[in-house]
Amino acid sequence: MTSHLPATMRRLVEPIRLFVTDVDGVLTDGSLLYTDEGESCKRFCVRDGLALHLLCRAGIAVGIISGRRSPAVTVRCRELGIRDEMVIQGSRDKAGDLELLEKLVGVEDNAVAAMGDDLPDLPLLQRVGFAACPADAVPEVAAACHLICGASGGAGAVREVAELILKAQARWQELVAPWHAGYAEGEDTSE
Repeated sequence: MTSHLPATMRRLVEPIRLFVTDVDGVLTDGSLLYTDEGESCKRFCVRDGLALHLLCRAGIAVGIISGRRSPAVTVRCRELGIRDEMVIQGSRDKAGDLELLEKLVGVEDNAVAAMGDDLPDLPLLQRVGFAACPADAVPEVAAACHLICGASGGAGAVREVAELILKAQARWQELVAPWHAGYAEGEDTSE
């Protein structure tokens, strides 16, 4: 199936080979929950997780750049198959950390899509070939992005962007075909 994206949007996402995202406010709703012992807990959207997994399967590298450190992020990224060297936590220079990920993958800014939601993400979003944010991003971030998602952070915004990229690159159908085939044949395709 052909993507029905405007030509300008298609030109931005077709060359994408690296997808980079913030965590708090993008992969999560931005809330920080603390236990009595002071450990923070995070809640991730499974649809966003599947989207990151599909990007990896399509050969698009996935990177994480977060200003905070959290064992939950490490666990979630490993669960999704994101390589440890592609996960940068405790970042104080997101644009500089983007350069590190670009070198690891062998791409330049125009082949990078990035998502962020708050002011520390601006230097990164202003560099990349395609910038997106959740619906609830701060106004300054929304103004710097090519796409403002319909979904909020932690509620499917990453899935929207991943689908857009994969559909524009004509990869979506092949990636989801096993589930469609399984349903058509009455097989259980759950993972």
